[in-house]
Amino acid sequence: MKTDHEILKDVQDELKWDPYLSSSEIGVSVKDGIVTLTGVVDSYWKKLAAENAIKKVAGVTVVVQKIEVRLSDSGKRKDSDIAEAIQSAFKWSVLVPKDKIKIKVENGWVTLEGDVEWEFQKNAARKAVEKLEGVAGVTNNVKVTPKALPGEIKQKIKSAFLRSATFDSERINVNVDGSTVRLSGKVRSWAEKKEAERQSWLAPGVTRVENDIEIDTEVYA
Repeated sequence: MKTDHEILKDVQDELKWDPYLSSSEIGVSVKDGIVTLTGVVDSYWKKLAAENAIKKVAGVTVVVQKIEVRLSDSGKRKDSDIAEAIQSAFKWSVLVPKDKIKIKVENGWVTLEGDVEWEFQKNAARKAVEKLEGVAGVTNNVKVTPKALPGEIKQKIKSAFLRSATFDSERINVNVDGSTVRLSGKVRSWAEKKEAERQSWLAPGVTRVENDIEIDTEVYA
């Protein structure tokens, strides 16, 4: 099992490896596998990129996000311009049901609302927004309306797990209550845990995933 010092070094190396990020902008501390990120970046996308990069590092169990976004003068945009850019991004995305999502922009902060049938549509809307210039943050209040029975949801998720080569599906338990999926069991890394969660969100009708999977680097030892 990795020590906090080893995890810290790997996290710092991962930040240096990403050409979009500057390790001098981001502070890192590690305690018991919990990584806390601090610092100031000039775009919302950099904040997300730092978090996503850290989650790939073996030994990381939790990421505490405390990075602040301060847009530079050249990076700031009028709220109306941001709204127009979002509408354009939605228009060109085949994954976003643009007629079902409402947009609100206030001081660069974007709020998305509406109802969709699939979780990937909700995520596609968020991803279309977070890389745009001038966006300081995103609140995704889009709701996923259940379209499937709990038994059908569970079966689809279990089938997806069996097809996956990323983790051992037999070590993950799936329970479905209404449209809520609860995952438990053990995997070797944060990446495997998040992949199981991602696979669960792909099932039609899922509105919530509670990921209680434990990370144990010696689970296959």
